Parts: sequence; structure tokens; C-alpha cells
Amino acid sequence: MSIAAAGALAVALAVTCALVSPIEGLRMPRSEHPDARTLTAAGWRRPLWQWEGIRAACILVALLLASALALPPLAGVAGLVAPSVVIRLRADAAARRARVATTRLLRAAEAVLRSGGALPEALRRAVDASEDPLARRPFVDALRAFDLGAPLDEALRSSAAATRDRRARMALETLAIGVALRLPGDRAGLLVAAVTDRLAFEERLDEEVRARTSGLRSQVLLLAALVPGIAAYLAVTVPSLGVTLSAPFGRTILVPAAIALELLGIVASRRAVEGVLR
Repeated sequence: MSIAAAGALAVALAVTCALVSPIEGLRMPRSEHPDARTLTAAGWRRPLWQWEGIRAACILVALLLASALALPPLAGVAGLVAPSVVIRLRADAAARRARVATTRLLRAAEAVLRSGGALPEALRRAVDASEDPLARRPFVDALRAFDLGAPLDEALRSSAAATRDRRARMALETLAIGVALRLPGDRAGLLVAAVTDRLAFEERLDEEVRARTSGLRSQVLLLAALVPGIAAYLAVTVPSLGVTLSAPFGRTILVPAAIALELLGIVASRRAVEGVLR
């Protein structure tokens, strides 16, 4: 290649970079899928495009039902939101099971520490004995980083920073403090026992709150089902009400507003209970 050809190629490359770099700078930063963590917590192992395919199918079904029932196309929003609501309910149930499994995992680690084992060995045995993937994950990540050469306390802190479960994060940070202080096996066992007792107390408190609020939550759901039932009964027995609800104003304003208020009440009651449990 001659010097002139090489120079022309370099100039062309420089011009191309100058033209492309502003476009690259204008690109929007990549954001995480809003349901990505929830899907992982719920046990979804398939690609996200399949999940969005399910959402598209739900929207199509909602639009077909809205067309059949003479409802406004806005009812398709139900198909948009329903998959996220369902997967969040499943993720919440999986998180509750993981909290119980985390307590059992720490109990197993405490038993190994009291018998004279080291903390890494105790965590490995406890992780191997646990069957809950969400409870195992932060401890597995910490042990993997430790096997790759990271100090155990730093590995525990990094895993605590990455987990979303407040209780697992508290347990990992407490273990990291014990490692940093170089506590012997029996003292580390006492530290793990204190953390486990705290988690067990919170579990009993959660169960008591759920037991005390189960009647209230059942009443909320019963009232949510009772109001549409009364409306349907009155629409059949009172012709004027049926005409009002079947009119365009009723289909586009009254019925969607009633459904929105029903869902808002259910979500608010659930958030109130979950706020106490946190």
C-alpha cells in the first residue's frame, strides 16, 4: 500500500469516527427491564422476549373481551398490567419462603461453628443443605468470590450490597463484621446465633401481623367482590340503572372508574400490610 493510499484511508477513518461519535453520544443509556428482578425472584428462566410475548397475548385477549363486551379499548391496559401483577405476587411468595429458608441456613451454619468448624466450611455445608435458590444465592456469591481470592469479609459485604433482601443483607454484614474482628469459632457461632434469633423473631412477628390482618384482608376482598355483584343485580332488577351502565357514558366513565377504585382499594390494603411487615 502506497503512502497516499494509507493517508487517504486514515483520513476516511478519521472522518467516519467524527461523524459516528456524536450519534453514539446521543444514544439513550440502556435501562434494565422493569420486571427483570421480579422475574428472577419468581423463578423465570426464559428470555425476556418470551415474557413480553405473554404480555402481548394478554393485551390481545383483553382487547377481544373489551370488543365483545362493548367496553372501551382502554380495557386493554388490564392485559398490559396483569402479567406484572401476577409475577410480583409470585415473587413476593418466593421471597417469604426464602426468608424462612435463610433462617434455617444460618441455623445450620451455627451448628457447624459450634462443633469447631470454620466459617467458610459452615457456610458451604449450610448452603449445600438448603434447597431454596433465593436463600442460597447471596451466600453462594460470597463463597464464589472468596474462592476466587477475595477476603471473606469483603466477599460478604459485596454480596450484602448486591442482595435486595434486607434480612439476608443484615446477616451477611454481621458475618463480615465477625470475620473482620477475627472471632474464634465459638464466638462466631454466638454471633450467628444472635442474627438467627433476630430473624426468627421477625418471622414470628410477620406471622402474627398476617394472622391479625387476615380477617381485614378477607373483608377487603369480599367487599371488592360484593360491590360489582350488587351493581349487576341492580342492573338486572332496575332497568333504568342497566340502561345507564350500558350507555356510552357508563361504559366509558362509570364502569372503568369503578374498576379502578376497586383495584386501588385492594392495592392500598396490601401495601399497608406489606409496609408493616417490612
